[in-house]
Amino acid sequence: MTKEEIRNRIEQLKREKGAVILAHYYTTKEVQEIADFLGDSLALSVKARDIEAPIILFAGVNFMAETAKVLSPNKKVLIPVPEAGCSLAESCEAEALARLKAQYPDHKVVSYVNTSVGVKALTDVCCTSTNALKVVESIPREQPIIFAPDRNLGSYIQRVTGRDNMVIWDGACLVHEEFSLEGILRLKTEHPEAKVVVHPECKAELVAVADYVGSTAGILDYCKESDAETFIVVTESGILVEMEKRLPSKRFIPAPTIGSEGGCNECHYMKMVTLENLRDCLRDETPEVVIDEATRAAAERSIKNMIANISGMICDGAKPGCALKVTSGVATAIFSAYLAMQHSFADSTEGIVEDDIDRTIHNLTRIGHDGMQVTDDLILDIMTHKQ
Repeated sequence: MTKEEIRNRIEQLKREKGAVILAHYYTTKEVQEIADFLGDSLALSVKARDIEAPIILFAGVNFMAETAKVLSPNKKVLIPVPEAGCSLAESCEAEALARLKAQYPDHKVVSYVNTSVGVKALTDVCCTSTNALKVVESIPREQPIIFAPDRNLGSYIQRVTGRDNMVIWDGACLVHEEFSLEGILRLKTEHPEAKVVVHPECKAELVAVADYVGSTAGILDYCKESDAETFIVVTESGILVEMEKRLPSKRFIPAPTIGSEGGCNECHYMKMVTLENLRDCLRDETPEVVIDEATRAAAERSIKNMIANISGMICDGAKPGCALKVTSGVATAIFSAYLAMQHSFADSTEGIVEDDIDRTIHNLTRIGHDGMQVTDDLILDIMTHKQ
């Protein structure tokens, strides 16, 4: 079959089965183009939960499809290449984390979303690259923490918070480990007007030269809002597809890797997803993600604890008359997200006044006001929209 015939067959299968395809930003261009929704891992899992579809085909690596199943236990979640792993997730096996927990029984475990369902089940609070700092800051400073599995993200948080009671797992994403500081500085010399955007899974010396540090979706938002026209992109090159699609007038330069002159550092696991295996997976409805209920429920708890910790920074529980603990920056971010969701993901919050922010925060942090009920799902929607 030609590529066009395969695409047509996939569309036919989607219609017949009521299926939806979710694709991560790091997959190939042709996979992104056939997807119904693009995003980073947690945002896509939330989308899987909210979509009215019996079948979710997750074009990404295995931990992402597992997370989607954790949040959507009653849906059939398919993964075209179950052997497509993640070097970061694979650096922390559940059995090894269990042994570390036994060594430090008084420590709370904060684990990155880029982990297996088994690790999430052993985790107290899950986090993303966007909210990891907020999650750690929401935990009492005297409470010791195990942070897994990304040593670069964990070390970054430790430097920012000044916490000396963190045990950091020694894991890393091999893609983000390979970027060259020398190469980035050379590009910056050649393009002094360029902004350097860096994923927090990168090494500390790369984070130090960044104009912006954030998740894939955060990087996209920053490039959109920035007045700059040129960006040096220090993350997996698949994101360039969406960058160039959304912002065709801007220039994106992929950062080089160690020992290379050019850019385009790719995750070979993500590139294992093809049109052919998407077609076959949807046709046969296999491989399917299957998780035993005890593990799934424990993993879901760690994600819900993330939601509770972040919402706890806003309000001491979603109760009428609760005392707000909101900085203007946090308030503005939440209000912007709320407006975006309420107005078809509007791009602008121009004209917002402080009274509007206060009123919206009040609405978001109490039950029963104007018929709005604050739920874990609502808070998770707000969090993932801002990633």
